[in-house]
Amino acid sequence: MRPSPLFLGLIAATIAGGALTILDNKFAYTAGVVILVLGGWAVSLCLHEFGHAYTAFRGGDYEVRAKGYLSLDIRRYTDPVFSIVLPVLFLLIGGIPLPGGAVWLNRHAMRNKRVQSWVSLAGPLTNLAIGVLLIVAVRVFFDPSLVETTRIGNTTYVAPDPSTSILAAGLSYLAFLQIFAFVLNILPLPGLDGWGAIEPWLSYQAKAFGAKARPWAPLILFAVLLGIPQVGSAFSDLIDSAFRAIGGQAGYSAFGQLTFKFWN
Repeated sequence: MRPSPLFLGLIAATIAGGALTILDNKFAYTAGVVILVLGGWAVSLCLHEFGHAYTAFRGGDYEVRAKGYLSLDIRRYTDPVFSIVLPVLFLLIGGIPLPGGAVWLNRHAMRNKRVQSWVSLAGPLTNLAIGVLLIVAVRVFFDPSLVETTRIGNTTYVAPDPSTSILAAGLSYLAFLQIFAFVLNILPLPGLDGWGAIEPWLSYQAKAFGAKARPWAPLILFAVLLGIPQVGSAFSDLIDSAFRAIGGQAGYSAFGQLTFKFWN
């Protein structure tokens, strides 16, 4: 259960990115937001998979401890390409937080169907908890007022004082990505955690269909979100509504996204 040095290193990198955002230098605070968001996203990947593994451990699958899933070591959860390179690439070019890591669990060792469902839900709920904590932090420590001068979609946003609000923008965008990951993962599609939550209760035929569709359904979903602007826009509006509903500052998030993508 002891956190791995690599996980602690990811936290340190995230904190370092946050520290760069308070510098009065455009290159420094832009780099800081990128490091903050990517580092924070990597940390959340570890916590997401740890949520699955810890819930499975409490539910009877004691093999997760021997597999190292309780160490929060990102190497234990990942395939180098599908779990690190592609999620980071998609985040950089499209802002879609792909589910990256994976833990291989023994569902037959779990006590009952309810435990199996909670194991699947534990990951997305971890993203939701992280998002809520970040939103609360921004609301408590930063001024939410923004001056509308930069257009994004139908609204325009920009921070009033970069020296004090870039950090809030980066944290808000990271929070937005957590809410995005929660909503995306909770969809009841094969290959996503929402399907895993209902799968124990499905018929044999439905489970067989899910097993066949699991490798392709998420890819089709992402292709639709990226390739059909109307669908992608509607889904983004849904995420934005959820983000606002739980107290997220849309202005800060939008400015954080702009800053994050400035490198491109």
